[in-house]
Amino acid sequence: MITVLAGGVGAARFLSGLIQVRPQSEITAVVNTGDDVAMHGLRISPDLDTVTYTLASAINPETGWGLVGETWQAMGALERYADVRPLASGAGATWFRLGDKDLATHMYRTHR
Repeated sequence: MITVLAGGVGAARFLSGLIQVRPQSEITAVVNTGDDVAMHGLRISPDLDTVTYTLASAINPETGWGLVGETWQAMGALERYADVRPLASGAGATWFRLGDKDLATHMYRTHR
């Protein structure tokens, strides 16, 4: 049994290589949740998602995070509210870019 402490893009790439040389049934990944955040009423787990998307061959190869073929319509729509959002409000914040496909992951995680 191999246990890997994993966080972020580097760990995801390491795990992707490791499963090429060892049976997946022998590998356990303990993935960082220290960067998890609640945003837009959703639970966001960036490191867990990066590891999952990488191992599922769904990661965006250009960025190393997010999903391949991602679109940004929801974030673009939220940016319309930037000028009217109260100063201390987190409503409609777009500093952390969530793609449309990625939002589905967070909705499922939050409401399952």
